[in-house]
Amino acid sequence: MLLWTDHVTEAHFPIIESLKEIGFQGIEIPLGDGDTAHYTALGNHLKSMNLGATCVTSLLEDTNIASPDPSIRQAGLDRIKWAIDNAQALGAEVICGPFHSAFAYFSGVPATNDEKKRSIEMLQKAGAYAASANITLTPEALNRFECYLVNTMADLRDLLKEVDHPNVGAIFDSHHANIEEKSQKEAIECIAPYLKHVHISENDRGTPGKGQINWDDVFRTLKVVGYDGWLTIEAFNRAKPEFANAINVWREFSTVEEICKEGFQFIQSKWNEI
Repeated sequence: MLLWTDHVTEAHFPIIESLKEIGFQGIEIPLGDGDTAHYTALGNHLKSMNLGATCVTSLLEDTNIASPDPSIRQAGLDRIKWAIDNAQALGAEVICGPFHSAFAYFSGVPATNDEKKRSIEMLQKAGAYAASANITLTPEALNRFECYLVNTMADLRDLLKEVDHPNVGAIFDSHHANIEEKSQKEAIECIAPYLKHVHISENDRGTPGKGQINWDDVFRTLKVVGYDGWLTIEAFNRAKPEFANAINVWREFSTVEEICKEGFQFIQSKWNEI
């Protein structure tokens, strides 16, 4: 739903209905605003439509769980717990996003072992809280222009190996992999033991299948490693300018109709083909 908004409300119900008509089996809800009452009502609406849900959230500089400041780390953990409470109210299965550290914050030097240790400690605590809500957390490796702590699947694998919690897994995002990895295939193979969620995202964030991603490698390798979770389109536009500005989206990559309809058809046909 980040294609339309960073806060889903009743005003977006017609969009959700159109996605159901196209054939989508679920939607990804951004967790930015709202409370458990809001997400309970939204979840009830999705259940009435027989739609599943996942969630996406992030942390900023003042909630960075890798920060040397204990109060900032605690604020970050509290924010993740807030997201878990709302995801549980929604009836979601997974929360994904770059919450291993702060989005778009840079220290000016490469990630340190101390930063990684602090992130690991907080993710372990978050995992324990997520377990009580039957939620799986899937922190996300981002490209070098959006994050410096975790850029590759190898970075993410090493972090999760230390977290060592069943409710903390990984998301694979083909857009970030296209920038940071040598191979989509090798990246998926690397993270396979921890893989719990997948973002289908074209190199330009437009319609899946109309860019430069090696989709044969992506889908074939997901099949080979036995992945059977969500295949979620993540695409962006400038529908909400303040959000678009925050993630450096300065133009329309594809029309909404093309992304939804042709993207769905591409994923379905490619998955079935392979």
